[in-house]
Amino acid sequence: MLFLILSVICSVTVGVIFKIARKYQVSATQIVGYNYVFALALCYLFFSPDFTVLDASSPWGIFISLGILLPVVFLFLVTSIKHMGIVKTDVAQRLSLIISIMGAWLFFGEQFSGLKLTALLFGFPAIILILDKPTENKENKWIYPTLVLLGFGVIDLLFKQIALTSTLPFTTSLFVLFSIALVIMILFNIYEILFRKAKMDFNSVVFGGLVGIFNFGNILFYLKAHQAFAENPSTVFAGMNMGVIMIGSLVGIFIFKEKVTKLNITGLLLALIAVVFIVISQLK
Repeated sequence: MLFLILSVICSVTVGVIFKIARKYQVSATQIVGYNYVFALALCYLFFSPDFTVLDASSPWGIFISLGILLPVVFLFLVTSIKHMGIVKTDVAQRLSLIISIMGAWLFFGEQFSGLKLTALLFGFPAIILILDKPTENKENKWIYPTLVLLGFGVIDLLFKQIALTSTLPFTTSLFVLFSIALVIMILFNIYEILFRKAKMDFNSVVFGGLVGIFNFGNILFYLKAHQAFAENPSTVFAGMNMGVIMIGSLVGIFIFKEKVTKLNITGLLLALIAVVFIVISQLK
């Protein structure tokens, strides 16, 4: 569970950094671009990935798919927030858990215990209640949160597949993924600079570096958690989503002084119960 907890902490920290960056009006796309520069450097410096293991039989299809999806889905997330607001986008991102759980059953042959099913029964309404907040954005462009939901669900399943690839060190896989994602973001930022007259901002380097450090930790520990729970991928899927929602909500309440309703508090309690059932299911 330690890897899962560390992944949750890193994920929440990334969200906090983006929340702070918005106050400085820093370009989100530039932050994402620098994020992959720093993540790539960390991966190379700390793990010295072995490139000799890469050959024609390596899962290049999964590498390329994930390398493209990671930055592209984030851009969908940014667009969804712009058109539909943060609340509805958060709901879509966390409800991607449905795709992850269904994938664990359909593609990875996981059998669900009564405890784990009980955790899910508490978990899904918890997500909806926690994220049930008023929004002033009335613009109805559901295509964007829909793409966010599908994108994050597919990303979860592809990460699980990489974690199961025993012939490749996960550090090498990480380096390949970050490299592809960086190329995609370089192309996107070049487009914005040339055609949308975007300007380079030094603050984006600072925020990008911070995001890169914690994003690297998030994905690293997430893959390690999948390896540790190889027979129970739904534990990682559900634990990650519930953990991020719980800790993220507490950070929002106590640090950023966000307002919460009785429904939000009820959702937090349900999420806590769901996490307890997940832990108990693993102990058994």
